[in-house]
Amino acid sequence: MEILGYSLQTIYLTGLVIGGVLTFLYILFGDLLDGMFELVPDGILNPTLVLSFVTFTSASGYLFEKISTISSLIIFLISIVLSLILVTMLHVFVLVPLSSAEESLVYRDDDLKGRIGKVIISIPEEGFGEVILEGMGGNIAMSARSFEEKPIPYETKVLVIDVKDSVLYVLPHEEMDFA
Repeated sequence: MEILGYSLQTIYLTGLVIGGVLTFLYILFGDLLDGMFELVPDGILNPTLVLSFVTFTSASGYLFEKISTISSLIIFLISIVLSLILVTMLHVFVLVPLSSAEESLVYRDDDLKGRIGKVIISIPEEGFGEVILEGMGGNIAMSARSFEEKPIPYETKVLVIDVKDSVLYVLPHEEMDFA
């Protein structure tokens, strides 16, 4: 079968190449394009899913046209259904977990209150030092001041009381023994 003088194999192959090139460009310039798609509500038009759909449809259509004798209309419908299934799986099993994993590494200043850290640069009376907070997602080293304006020596365990302008306000922490 031909459309506008081109065989369906040629059309599918052209769609596959264009989908692949656009996917590669989206990988390189995705952050720029994400800014342009901010006006569109989430979930309605995701460029990754659209490009994947075009690529999957073109690839499966080309392969079925090449290796089978099924009607071209049925091949097109099979390609559409197969692409919808693959894009849905890509979204559910890859993109959604990646987006939630990315968010889990983010912290706010308020999340640091009440955490225990260790002084890695001594904190003088009215100056700044540095404290490291260890966590499951990694270590966070931040500037710190003494909450009571008293010096805190190196390697002292401290409790974060407050956070202002990305500076921790800390007090020395004493371990309680409940035995």
